[in-house]
Amino acid sequence: MSDLPFGFGMPDRDPERRDQPGSNPADPFGLGALFGSGGPGGGAPEELLGKMPLFAELQKLMNWSGGPVNWDLARQGAISALATGTQPTSEAERAAVAEALRLADLWLDQATDLPSGVERTLAWSRVEWVEQTLPAWSALIDPLAEKVVAAMTSALPQEAMAMAGPLAGIMGRMGGLMFGAQVGQAFGRLAGEILTGTEVGLPLAPAGAGALVPQNVAAFAEGLDRPADEVRLFLALREAASLRLFAHVPWLRQQLHDAVHAYARGITIDREAIERGLNDAMGSMGGGFDPSNPESIQELLGSGLLEPEETPEQQMALRRLETLLALVEGWVDAVVADAAGERLPGHGALAETMRRRRASGGPAEQTFATLVGLQLRPRRLRDAATVWGAMAQRYGTAERDRLWSHPDLLPTSEDLDEPMDFVARQGVDDELRQLSADDAGPRTPETPGDDTDEGPDGPDGDAAAR
Repeated sequence: MSDLPFGFGMPDRDPERRDQPGSNPADPFGLGALFGSGGPGGGAPEELLGKMPLFAELQKLMNWSGGPVNWDLARQGAISALATGTQPTSEAERAAVAEALRLADLWLDQATDLPSGVERTLAWSRVEWVEQTLPAWSALIDPLAEKVVAAMTSALPQEAMAMAGPLAGIMGRMGGLMFGAQVGQAFGRLAGEILTGTEVGLPLAPAGAGALVPQNVAAFAEGLDRPADEVRLFLALREAASLRLFAHVPWLRQQLHDAVHAYARGITIDREAIERGLNDAMGSMGGGFDPSNPESIQELLGSGLLEPEETPEQQMALRRLETLLALVEGWVDAVVADAAGERLPGHGALAETMRRRRASGGPAEQTFATLVGLQLRPRRLRDAATVWGAMAQRYGTAERDRLWSHPDLLPTSEDLDEPMDFVARQGVDDELRQLSADDAGPRTPETPGDDTDEGPDGPDGDAAAR
């Protein structure tokens, strides 16, 4: 996989910027690396005391015990990356978002039988997006991270496993830090361009909340040659449509999570390959692997030796995830097109802009490529949109939306290869169901005492007895 899942690979470190203990006579313990020019021998004691909270923060990070991802570090990293580029949301922006979502829901009432899923509206700043979506991300990412750490630990050499007790704690803390740092970087990038609460393919806002990020919406609208309120309404239509689907198809969110977690369950690392390549890795580490040394563990983790191999079961889970995401996105495309109709003059241009955004790697594509190595193909999205559009045109919106009543009714990945064949089969299936119903004939309701059994206790039996 070109994009490794969260936790693989270490950030580049420049040894020239790292003070070595004992290399500076004025700083024999290498404290300059922590204190900068204010280390021992340089700076007043008051300056050093002013920097002491750094130790508390480091201790807090290393003592994280809240799960396989250090979410405190992830949050801090994402917000730090946004510190100079985020703006608070104004009252006018909140009112504009609320009005856009209200109007979008009215239009969607005529395009789908699924009722509204918007119970309240939110206009988030970039920082608010990070803070408010963390619970949803935690539920999705924690199982992946936990499996990766377990796989890496089990694949370590025998000499490392001999220290299983302390090593497990070191691996857990380091894994939490690694995942937290990488998730924080990813969140910082996403928060700078995410437009709505469902753009990554999953609802990240609290249940029933429709959310837009006005600062990013304004940046997206620049250069589109469309009025800002039109762009906002188009995005509100997409958000409101997505929420209808997730609110009234109760199994959908769980199916998406299950596909990601099915991929996680299949994460394994070839221990024999580790042992075969360990000598080479040790040579690049300067003479050996020391399981008691976090630096040595870091270098092993960053060597690429512990990268998992993708199994057939994982490939199946990825195909399922890709298909589900494409079906959700395609349905939203089709329903928004019906709702916008001639009401939104720029709909065609805006829809094409969204397609190009996805093709070039938008937030949804970036998220799943980084998370599970999924490359969401735009062709799948077009095929899914073709299915939903043709179903509505041929059978009506009610029959189109009926396919969401059970996961077995949805098109499979193979069905999306020939979308029109799938649509044609739906008509044949309907005819077969009708013929079966006709062959069964009308059923008359039973009345008390109406017993059709023959025999001594039945009608004929009674007559013979008399």
